[in-house]
Amino acid sequence: MAPLIDPFGRAVTYLRVSVTDRCDLRCTYCMAENMTFLPKRDLLTLEELERLCSAFISRGVRKIRLTGGEPLVRKNIMYLVRALGDKVKNGELDELTLTTNGTQLARFAEELAEAGVRRINVSLDTLDPEKFHSITRWGNLEQVMAGLDAAQKAGLQIKINAVALKGFNEAEIPQMLEWAHGRGMDFTLIETMPLGDISEDRTDQYLPLSQVRARLSERYTLNDIPYKTGGPARYVEVQETGGRLGFITPLTHNFCESCNRVRLTCTGTLFMCLGQEDAADLRAPLRASEGNELLLNAIDEAIGRKPLGHDFDINRQNKKPAVERHMSMTGG
Repeated sequence: MAPLIDPFGRAVTYLRVSVTDRCDLRCTYCMAENMTFLPKRDLLTLEELERLCSAFISRGVRKIRLTGGEPLVRKNIMYLVRALGDKVKNGELDELTLTTNGTQLARFAEELAEAGVRRINVSLDTLDPEKFHSITRWGNLEQVMAGLDAAQKAGLQIKINAVALKGFNEAEIPQMLEWAHGRGMDFTLIETMPLGDISEDRTDQYLPLSQVRARLSERYTLNDIPYKTGGPARYVEVQETGGRLGFITPLTHNFCESCNRVRLTCTGTLFMCLGQEDAADLRAPLRASEGNELLLNAIDEAIGRKPLGHDFDINRQNKKPAVERHMSMTGG
């Protein structure tokens, strides 16, 4: 079948699938403390998610990332992981990856590796147990560290993702970088994104990564490298540690010109851009017939509306989020 090409000539080869909006943490920059989650009856079944993924694969998607919320809290999630992992093993898919907060990795790491997952991203914003408990509202850092140990023992490659937050972890970034590289893990910094009402002022959290990079350059030798994982990060090699450091900069330097991604929610809603509200309902055509003709037509129509880029902005004059939905709904 013909590949998915958006109006700006970009091939869509990367699908991010949020398998649940639920999470076992409540990170302050991501969620409100008292979240209202979707009723379970509104979620697609895992079999339906597999069928949707297969439809995208038939149109040229080569990489799928499972996200949430926290994907590993979805009941029977390994059914979907194994089904998609089989597509990696038979060559239909180049890569199946996962973004997780690490709390469930001790339980699932070995199964993930056996199913065909080779790389995972783990969201971790501090190495201080008290600060970790504070920013996650109730998380336990030891649980995440045990998960990282299990993942490395299972042979999974790990990239640590940290949201750079002014006044919270900015002084800790060099320590986190050296810790990650010392364990053979990549380390990526992310600017906070204006998604959803979190009951806090994001202007107080926002830390431009241009500033962070300038400070790190005073301490380390940062060499630009062409390394890519298919996502939005731009990478440098840190000469002193030999490790890779990534920067995801939706605000100071957006990455839209090379966007190859779309995002599917656990209800079958397709967002063509993380920072725009326009979306397509794929659940209705999915359930309308046993064949995929209606579904593929709906996907084509949606990709035909993919915008050039997002309109993220953070300022004190406009305290509303750029997008009302929370990151946990769209998929991290």
